[in-house]
Amino acid sequence: MSDSDPKPPSRFRRALEAVGRAAMLPVRGAAYAVRVGQAHQHFFLPVLNGALGDQLAARFDPRAIRMSFRRGGQDVAVADLHLIEPRQKTVVYIHGLMGDELIWQTGFQDPAGSRRYGPRLAEETHSRALYLRFNSGLHLSENGRELNRLLTELVNTWPDAIGELVLVGHSMGGLIIRSAGHYGSELRVKSEELRVDATESVESRENQLLTPNSQLSTHNAPWLAHLRSIFLIGTPNDGSWLEQNSHFTARLLERINLFPTRFLSKALNQRSNGIKDLRYSILVDEDWQNAHANDLTPPRTPVPPLPGVQYHILMGSWLRATRPSALREYFGDGLVGHGSARGHATFGDEAAMPAGASVRTAVFNQQHHGGLLTHPEVFQYLKQWA
Repeated sequence: MSDSDPKPPSRFRRALEAVGRAAMLPVRGAAYAVRVGQAHQHFFLPVLNGALGDQLAARFDPRAIRMSFRRGGQDVAVADLHLIEPRQKTVVYIHGLMGDELIWQTGFQDPAGSRRYGPRLAEETHSRALYLRFNSGLHLSENGRELNRLLTELVNTWPDAIGELVLVGHSMGGLIIRSAGHYGSELRVKSEELRVDATESVESRENQLLTPNSQLSTHNAPWLAHLRSIFLIGTPNDGSWLEQNSHFTARLLERINLFPTRFLSKALNQRSNGIKDLRYSILVDEDWQNAHANDLTPPRTPVPPLPGVQYHILMGSWLRATRPSALREYFGDGLVGHGSARGHATFGDEAAMPAGASVRTAVFNQQHHGGLLTHPEVFQYLKQWA
């Protein structure tokens, strides 16, 4: 070592520096916690609604979220969307359980200047992005009926602005899209039956004008005529193994029938209706209203694909390829198993698919449930097919 080389710091100085760094750790940790809290404070209401939203809505609590389009962190009425571009492809994004519209736009830990699927897809494909927020603690069918109503209002209010309609749902959001399609197509079927019945006689037509069903027509779900594609990202089409286990645990604790187990079972059963519906993805009112809804194998009304719509099932594979295939299938992206995401009960039989409907499936390896919202390959898939 030459005389010009700097001398290494003494042991005493190194010890002082180590003590100083250790002393600053709580301060730095607290500062980081504050930044994280500030960045995620918008999640407070969505998380509260996901856990207890049905109870909040039942007592008309102002914290209960009402389904609405969102801009700049605010609810926006359909009439105030000001959709100017004519016949523009419109992509509507629907978040999942305890989420909000910002999951499609930005994230606290995203690289500076980066954007998520919504704004990127709108810019790169010259499409229109619309974002929804909803109370994820309500029954899936309640949100499905409201989504059908809101999309109907959108198309009726801006008929010249809506071109091709694309719906993108993450997790629970995909189930609500399917429920909305069920209620929209149900109205359309009823309206067609009305037109057939109305040809029987002049007297029957006059009588129908006095019934509530006489107001149903093909215009009751006009958004279905614009719908071309549905993207189901990490959607438990056949139910969530996590909620199935929660339900089984609550029933088991209740049957043991001791004070501690009854208490735990009652506490576990306080989870919201939206979460409970995830057990077998209950998409229609009649199923959760059924007296056997809490059975281990409850009734489940089939909700088939919509005719003329291309479905895209995008799912993650969380475990490494070296793990047994049975484990990878069961755990899927960590929250949704592969079998449920594929939706064998709904999409498994190609011969039973309605006219013009089709299904494409894509698996993204080493991706967990939340990672599907930021994966570059998922975005490229959306860009190619949306």
